[in-house]
Amino acid sequence: MRKLLVLSILFFLVLLTGSLGFMKLENTSFLDGLYFTVITVATVGYGDMVPQTPTGKTFAIFLVFSGVGLVMYSFSKLTEAMVEGGIREALERKKMDRKIDKLKDHHIICGFGRIGKVISKILKEEKLPFVIVERDPEELKEIERLGYFSIACEASDDDSLLRAGIERAKGLVAVVSSDADNLYITLTARGLNPDLFILARSSGSKGSRTKLLRAGASKVISPYYIGARRMASLIVRPAVTDFIDLAMYAGDIGLTLEQVKVPENTAFAGQKLRDSGIRKDFDLIVVAIKQPNDEMIFNPGPDTILNGGDTLIVLGNNKHISGLKKLV
Repeated sequence: MRKLLVLSILFFLVLLTGSLGFMKLENTSFLDGLYFTVITVATVGYGDMVPQTPTGKTFAIFLVFSGVGLVMYSFSKLTEAMVEGGIREALERKKMDRKIDKLKDHHIICGFGRIGKVISKILKEEKLPFVIVERDPEELKEIERLGYFSIACEASDDDSLLRAGIERAKGLVAVVSSDADNLYITLTARGLNPDLFILARSSGSKGSRTKLLRAGASKVISPYYIGARRMASLIVRPAVTDFIDLAMYAGDIGLTLEQVKVPENTAFAGQKLRDSGIRKDFDLIVVAIKQPNDEMIFNPGPDTILNGGDTLIVLGNNKHISGLKKLV
């Protein structure tokens, strides 16, 4: 950009110098001087007007060499910038595609609107891999600035989701603005990966949730409904809401509500909760256990058996939770 600015200034100076030179040497008006300069630099040849004096002709010769040289150099630099920019963009795109091809158990975010931006930010903070599928040029610039992986395509196209690695993905979030588009994305994604976890956004309009579930969505969320419930909770039970906020999002106080998956081959599988050492060794509270059949056991007793595939909802120190995750 700086080179182009310098070249533009130099070209303007050539036109100005040529015009003033012809005005003085050929005794012409500024317009005629500019005309002389343009046809000289453009090498179109003189027609109705030619330099009359030897000094004017000498000046024209000098202007041809300097002006034409500058024009040719400017065009070469402009072409170089365009070609280099295109090549650089293509190479960066290819490099990103190779990185996306290596992703596994990642999430695909379809849509980079207000909701998509927040989801992307949280996933990045949690160091979870993800790819954004977006077609809006302005949003793509923002995605590039933030350094996120992206696919610049229509999210409901098979090719777009395949390029995003849907066959290897852990989940997909459909959060474009239209219910119809989210429905198409859900249908396409479910067809490409029957085992994929699909979270779809609903506007809350009548029947939209049912249709999205029929299309294959694992969960359907209405931001308006969730927002309204949260606002109501702050009115009805503010202390509970504040506690949940602290446990979920206030990592700076060292207290976190987190989930820990119990693998089939871990030593915890088949043990009673009291014998697992989760409370004694890690100082963690098991708030609930989600079983593989989606049944939720709240406040499990000490004799509750831990099974492979269970998901423990634990509350405690970040460091202790990390230690438990490493152990299991």
